[in-house]
Amino acid sequence: MENRNPFEHSYFIGYVNQVMAQYVKVHFPSSTLLQSFTFKGERLNGGLVGNFVVIEGEQYGFLGKILELSLPEKERLELSEKSFKNKDFHPIGKIEILLSFDLFEPSKVEKGLNSLPVIGAKVFVCSSDFIKGYFRKFGVKEKASETSPVFELGTLTYDKSASIEISQQALFGRHCAVVGTTGGGKSFTVSKLLEGIISNNGKAIIIDATGEYHTHDSKPSSYTPIKLSDSSFFHYSNLTIGDLFVLLRPSGQVQAPKLMEAIKSLKVLKILEEKLETDDSITKIEEGYSISYGGDQSGIIHVRDGNIVKAEKKHKPFNRIYSKYMTEIEGTDSNFDIKSLAFQITKECVFDTDFNDNKIWGRRNDNHLNNCVSLILRVQNLINNPLFDEVFGFNKEKVDANELTNAISAFLNSDKGLLRIGFEKVGFDFQAREIVANSIGKFLLEKARKGDFKNNPLVLFVDEAHQYLNKAVKDEYFELTQLNSFDSIAKECRKHGLFLTIATQMPRDIPVGTLSQIGTFIVHRLINHFDKESVANASSSANRNTLDFLPILGAGEAILMGVDFPMPVMLKINKPKTEPDSATPLFTTE
Repeated sequence: MENRNPFEHSYFIGYVNQVMAQYVKVHFPSSTLLQSFTFKGERLNGGLVGNFVVIEGEQYGFLGKILELSLPEKERLELSEKSFKNKDFHPIGKIEILLSFDLFEPSKVEKGLNSLPVIGAKVFVCSSDFIKGYFRKFGVKEKASETSPVFELGTLTYDKSASIEISQQALFGRHCAVVGTTGGGKSFTVSKLLEGIISNNGKAIIIDATGEYHTHDSKPSSYTPIKLSDSSFFHYSNLTIGDLFVLLRPSGQVQAPKLMEAIKSLKVLKILEEKLETDDSITKIEEGYSISYGGDQSGIIHVRDGNIVKAEKKHKPFNRIYSKYMTEIEGTDSNFDIKSLAFQITKECVFDTDFNDNKIWGRRNDNHLNNCVSLILRVQNLINNPLFDEVFGFNKEKVDANELTNAISAFLNSDKGLLRIGFEKVGFDFQAREIVANSIGKFLLEKARKGDFKNNPLVLFVDEAHQYLNKAVKDEYFELTQLNSFDSIAKECRKHGLFLTIATQMPRDIPVGTLSQIGTFIVHRLINHFDKESVANASSSANRNTLDFLPILGAGEAILMGVDFPMPVMLKINKPKTEPDSATPLFTTE
């Protein structure tokens, strides 16, 4: 950065004539001072609303932005085409004070105002070279200032020659949100951010809701594509029991307890199969498994066609195994054979005890079985649906290399920079998309808690985030859980090195708890009042005057603001080298 004097006489445009806490008013001695001019090879726009200016103080200089321009009442009455050509006018302006800087060390930015300009202070056009040098320093700790990665994000909206390089730490270090209405340029911005991370040898994962980022798949040297329901699957055993309840929606009175008991039984059966070689108390016999305890025979767990039979069978052998391996059986994972679940539910529809012997289960309970018919049909529908079989791998092994969690682990250990997880072929029924996305977040959350990203930070992008955040499953019988893994990532994973970046056209649908943790906002055109209020409430620097510009932003233009940016700034985001497939289809006469 060239250290030009920000207060050169050739930059002068006016004097401060009124000072308030956040604004100053300026008198321009001549309207000609507001015209565009070229100085030392740089084209400067003197008096456009939204332009930056610098104000000279006694010890501190001040960076401001022009909010309003007008003429005094008397001169407005004299306006005519002839007077504009032959007469000089004396405009007045309103300037918002954004930050202050030390006059003797201009590169040192002060957050907050150490003092205010005085009446009569001179106002100058701000050189692009002067302002763009600040952006590299925002959010960078002093000890890391030399090594902190930066990348070029865009240019100032009013000066396309002024390229702006942004610190990667400032953008992602406190989580990031890219918001704006359809067609505002969110997808291009996300692609640009991804390219910036890759160029600095970082790592990113993007959950691609619509498949528009498939254009990145053609770069195998840096990118790893995964298409759920196509080349990859998310094994059902990675789902929690809560996720299964969400998928199957059992009613609370009969179905939920029977589903829980069926899962518990299938987990016991899985334990019997796994521990057969190492546990001397388990012996496989023709009828199932013989269970002994301390040398005493407890009895037999009867197994038929992959299911545990309970009707008129003893409690004791089942309870022995359950008590011995309770921790594994009561875990939240779904580590059992789900293909046997529907039939196991029918086996659970028995009386708790026999009328004549309270040590055995009773006969079949037809009332319970009738109440569970709809649940059994939902289970069979889920398992036999080929679309969901492709997503959850009901007939595949968890150790398969194409299993998503295995692919994520392989990516994290590779030299690739981007992993795209495509959801374009995942169905919308059973809320499968929301559950899988939430489970991916939960998987990464657990890795972050273990410290896997402490030395190698990861940025997780969630496109169309309103589809996945702030979701819960409800029906007339049942409300089990919130799908809140991304909310947990936003609240606790900054210190673990897992950073969240969400892209959405409806910030009002993002949970308040998640938005409040977002440190950086890249805001494209927003029109809806509630969307603007969501951003304003979540971002400390999103003042009312900045938000006034949101409805008039053009495609690709955005306001960048956040905790590590002492002031909001309007940018024109550069086009990414690899453009997403987000073009609007055209109407034709053919």
